[in-house]
Amino acid sequence: MGYAVLHLNKVSGNDSGMSAHIEQTIEPKNADKSRTHLNRELISFPEGVKNRTEAIQNRIETAGITRKITNNQVRAIRIMFSGSPEEMQQIEKAGQLDDWCDDNLDWLRKTFGKDNLVSAVLHLDEKTPHIHATIVPVVFGERRKAKAESNNGKKKYKKKNTNIARLCADDVMARDKLTAYQTNYAEAMAKYGLQRGVEGSEARHITTQQYYRDLHLQNENLQKNIEDLQEQKEEADRELSRIKNEIKTEKLKSSAVDVTTSAIEGIGSMFGSSKVKKATAGN
Repeated sequence: MGYAVLHLNKVSGNDSGMSAHIEQTIEPKNADKSRTHLNRELISFPEGVKNRTEAIQNRIETAGITRKITNNQVRAIRIMFSGSPEEMQQIEKAGQLDDWCDDNLDWLRKTFGKDNLVSAVLHLDEKTPHIHATIVPVVFGERRKAKAESNNGKKKYKKKNTNIARLCADDVMARDKLTAYQTNYAEAMAKYGLQRGVEGSEARHITTQQYYRDLHLQNENLQKNIEDLQEQKEEADRELSRIKNEIKTEKLKSSAVDVTTSAIEGIGSMFGSSKVKKATAGN
């Protein structure tokens, strides 16, 4: 049984670099060009919105947020869904990929809110099928920090309207919630033979960028190994050709010796024959 893969990363600014990768405006080195046409958008953008970058901004502008958004504030959260390579390839071969995509979208909407899901793209032109999704962390309700202070008996300022929309990635990415996401997501993926990773494992979580850097490095190492093997093959071919030429030369030499020996034996036989002796006696 393979593992369900769920990565979440905060995004500052418009995240144009990742948008270029997701939308394939810049082709990744590890992508298979012959399969790029299989990639597809899983949700439609609102009217007038053309791409992921605009979709993020559109959600922020239409969410009813009244508080000023600072330049360094997290505007979106990237989420990548996948699974162990063997299981994901089996899901694709079994014709279950569309159902897998639908279940991922359903999980996203239930977990983060339908309106906060602004982009989801299926990639099939890389080694393992995966989805890149984007949510905008628009939340409602009392701030987690204020609630914690209240529970600790600390003085609270006048309570603000909790029905007002806020942009708060910290609420969405709280440690306890991240743990719950992994558990809930694995439960949703169990039907596809994917399970949760070991809870509390010391395995290091890597960012999406690091994941692709590592993948690119692996591809470069693989390419280097292929080149080394190719060089070894060419060297072996040259050595084999040299040996064949030596064998051919030896065979030619051996043939020449055999011919010369036969000729000498023939001449000797001729001179030693009775015909030669009679011709000599006649003289």
